[in-house]
Amino acid sequence: MSNHNKFNLVIAILLISNFCLNAQVKTDTTQLSEVKISTGIINSKHQNSATSVSEISARDLNQTDGIIITSALNAIPGVTMQQGNLNTNRITIRGIGARSQFSTNRIKAYFDNIPLTNAEGESVFEDIDIETLGGLTILKGPNNSIYGSGLGGVILLKSKNINQSFAKTTSQFGSFGLWRQNLSAGFQNETSHLILNYNHLESDGFRDNSNYNRDALNISGSTQITENSKLSFVSIFTRLKAFIPSSINKTDFDNNPEVAPQNWAQSEGFESYHKAILGLNYEVNLNQNWQWSTSVFGNYKNAYEPRPFDILADNTTGFGLRSVLKHQAKLWSHPTQWIVGTELVSEDFTFSLFENLYQSQPGNGSIEGDEFAKVNQRRNYVNAFFNQETNIDDKLFLELGISLSSTSYNQKDIFENAEDNMRENYSFETTFTPRIGASYKLSDNNNLFASVSNGFSVPSVAETLTPDGQINTDLKPERGWNYEVGIKSRFFDKNLYAELTLYSLQIENLLMAQRVAEDQFVGINAGESSHKGAEISLKYSAAISNRIDIYPYFTGSFNKFEFKDFIDGDNDFSGNKLTGAPNYQWQTGIDLQTAFGFSFNFSILNVGEIPLNDSNSLSSDAYSVTNCKAMYQFTLLKRISTQLSAGVNNLFDANYAASILPNAVGFGNALPRYYYPGAPLNFYGGVSLMYKFQSKIILGK
Repeated sequence: MSNHNKFNLVIAILLISNFCLNAQVKTDTTQLSEVKISTGIINSKHQNSATSVSEISARDLNQTDGIIITSALNAIPGVTMQQGNLNTNRITIRGIGARSQFSTNRIKAYFDNIPLTNAEGESVFEDIDIETLGGLTILKGPNNSIYGSGLGGVILLKSKNINQSFAKTTSQFGSFGLWRQNLSAGFQNETSHLILNYNHLESDGFRDNSNYNRDALNISGSTQITENSKLSFVSIFTRLKAFIPSSINKTDFDNNPEVAPQNWAQSEGFESYHKAILGLNYEVNLNQNWQWSTSVFGNYKNAYEPRPFDILADNTTGFGLRSVLKHQAKLWSHPTQWIVGTELVSEDFTFSLFENLYQSQPGNGSIEGDEFAKVNQRRNYVNAFFNQETNIDDKLFLELGISLSSTSYNQKDIFENAEDNMRENYSFETTFTPRIGASYKLSDNNNLFASVSNGFSVPSVAETLTPDGQINTDLKPERGWNYEVGIKSRFFDKNLYAELTLYSLQIENLLMAQRVAEDQFVGINAGESSHKGAEISLKYSAAISNRIDIYPYFTGSFNKFEFKDFIDGDNDFSGNKLTGAPNYQWQTGIDLQTAFGFSFNFSILNVGEIPLNDSNSLSSDAYSVTNCKAMYQFTLLKRISTQLSAGVNNLFDANYAASILPNAVGFGNALPRYYYPGAPLNFYGGVSLMYKFQSKIILGK
């Protein structure tokens, strides 16, 4: 279906819906009983915590374009999500992971207590359909012992909750051939619920060789086994084929940002995979003071990726267990909660490399040639943790945490030694990471907090390999101490929430991905880095009338990220700015919510200069991007809730680098390709219909 025809279709749908509305919806306001205005702007538990905690609500997600969570994450101070394409993204927190080449690492992710992060520390978020999410929680820095104390932090994704059985369909169309179709249903009775969600997403992209096609099925649910125990599960199945436009040089970025590099365009490079994530969780209240939760999970991925320099085929299978025991009691008369647990992950990864013969038959894209490498890797990760939270009195809240982590892996060159059973083995020393934090209530609406914590991140398997494919046993994990202090306050009858955080994260054994060929990087420990910054969040809730609320906000981070001691060969980069991270980022906007179904949001994101290489000889330009979206919700035929939406991304058509490739190198006479251009001005619109059943459906009957 062409883009023009899709727009005609969505316009027809909107006209039909409006006709039905005028013809069949009663004018009394009782038909809008399900439209509610949220009044809370901060979770009280988070206000009293001894760390900076950021929330993205279901309402926040509904204000995005519905395609990817980039705009929602970039509204969180200290978090930057660079989006090179729908399938090329990198998330950094406080500069951690900024020098990663193509993916998100050094940040852990969980979906309903099921890890999304693989055993070598890489997290993929773009496969999760926004329609399935009920919100996100972002924990910044090594402040969370129960998740392994990673240097970057943790992103917790939560599935949607339901309180009534329903069936829903959503259709969305937009610029550059965008089409999103979502079908979902929820079933609930007194003890169980089940949610099914199917999503199809496709786009031609605004650049050459950027077609994207994804199908995803998400099934989750829970059942109350007894009065004190519950069994829940989550499953995510994904099929993807996404072409890769790759990065471009400065000349093309300024004059022709829609092009793809010649070698990627001629080879028609892409990635495709089938992936499954499965998890089962059992929770039981042993008694009034003891709770136990255990999750078992597994993942599978079969991938194929033709690149100009070779064709990669890989297969991953993994499984794991996470068990947490909570106890609430009194420690010397002080209310206390203890948490103790463990997480174990094991993965088997096999990859093969084939020649790409696309140059021998021009116009046919990638052609698989002879296999020239095949390697099997086994990865194991173990984490044990302890956490204590104690209310010393009505004002002082204390947190203590300890995490013990161990990572090991081995590999075998199957191509060269198919009959040999010998494997290379390597393991990092067990890492001990402590944390202490305190929150002091100055008044009912003002809290001071401070923490000191230690964290670490191990090299990925790719970073541990030498150019000849052997394991570099000299590599050490990155380690760092984080010092943090802040204040959380509420003013004007709790309508204004303000949070200011100052932090200093000092990292040693800094890992550097050193490019040795167009398709090959090796890791080295190159020195130390300093991550200092200030984060501010202001959120205000105001009632214009008894039926209209507005929520203006401002979030920002102002950073001083630099190399303290960084020597790469004959180059001394000590004192230079950290590559890949902006020196500031802030977003401001306003959300308008009404009791009669109309809502509107408007946001402006500003991102500062980003150093493109370690020498700081080049930087991307600062930029500003404006987005807006309007929605109208009404009830059709009593039981059908309808939502119409329309939005604009990059309202003023800015030419900006949505993502960069750190330390890009030009081979031969080619210019280095640092830039992934952001999409120009683009539009989207959609309609959703949700039928709510009058009574709860009895599962299994």
